[in-house]
Amino acid sequence: MGKYRKKPVIVEAMQFFDNAETLTKLSDFIGYTIKVDYKDQKNPILKIPTLEGEHIARVGDWIIKGVNGEFYPCKLDIFQKTYEPVN
Repeated sequence: MGKYRKKPVIVEAMQFFDNAETLTKLSDFIGYTIKVDYKDQKNPILKIPTLEGEHIARVGDWIIKGVNGEFYPCKLDIFQKTYEPVN
């Protein structure tokens, strides 16, 4: 077994909040109209198709555009440990 460091890569990302402005911006970011699932009214979710199948994003999660143009959700705590803002 070897140890590896993650290559520094700049990604684009947006945080998911359940309001009209954010949903419009997320739709523009992803390239199609997103739909929020309100089956559980207190916990709306986004279902995001990824290379590994459908993933769930909850309010506060980040939606990341990967290096190959794919999108995937990332939990807030993982995002904060892995990424930092770029000027």
